Amino acid sequence: MGCCGDDDNDAPPQPSPPLLSPPHDLLQPLCSSSSADTTISPLNSNFSALLCKDTLRAILQKLSLSDLARSACVCRLWHSVASDSQMQIQAFISPWKLRDIVGKPSSSGFWRDNSLSKFAISHRLSRSDSIASLAVKYTVQVMGIKRLNNMMSDHGIYSRECLLIPVSNPEMLVDSTCYIEVDTHAKREVAVLYLEGEPDSNLNSLLHRMTTERGKKRVIDSLKRSMHVDDGTALYYLSISNGDPRAALTQFSDDVCWERQVSLA
Repeated sequence: MGCCGDDDNDAPPQPSPPLLSPPHDLLQPLCSSSSADTTISPLNSNFSALLCKDTLRAILQKLSLSDLARSACVCRLWHSVASDSQMQIQAFISPWKLRDIVGKPSSSGFWRDNSLSKFAISHRLSRSDSIASLAVKYTVQVMGIKRLNNMMSDHGIYSRECLLIPVSNPEMLVDSTCYIEVDTHAKREVAVLYLEGEPDSNLNSLLHRMTTERGKKRVIDSLKRSMHVDDGTALYYLSISNGDPRAALTQFSDDVCWERQVSLA
């Protein structure tokens, strides 16, 4: 008998039961999924649709020109579809709502850029035209006309039948037809818009050559005004430069500088 009347035979206290841990399945996240379901790979069931040319064509024809060029770098199949000429032409004319574009460029790189600088207006020159008057008429900068036509001075206008004018208003291209041409004076390939209608084939042949007497006379007159010389001197420098007015002006300037140096010495 212990103190306070407690029995010595009382059972010792029982230990508390251990805490039950939750099942292992409950510890997993509710939204867990296998890596195969979240990884996009050629093994997915939908990837086979992208191997069909008709499906690819329906998708890629809705892309812009820059995105179409990027798609051509994915694989050989995508390259064959994205490099289709009709698809490239459609992507080229869609932003400007052109009716059609006529001609084949000298290089496929022409279709990679469809910015407004790729277009130009063909203006047939008259005796009263000047760079300043054309800039006012078409609402463009004078330097823009010179840069597009590869001109150093205003006198270069007299040696040409037509002049390229930058397109300042994109609304002019809506529902119009452009012609891909290479201008030998401007030394660039652009999509030309003819406001009067279709281009004249005979006029285009004259634009790219200076074999006629009228063309040669205009070039000589332009050189005379630029050099302040007579007909014979202008014709001489034009002949030694193989008909290139810019090279003739350069050669004349070099000769003038040499004469000044000799006279000073």
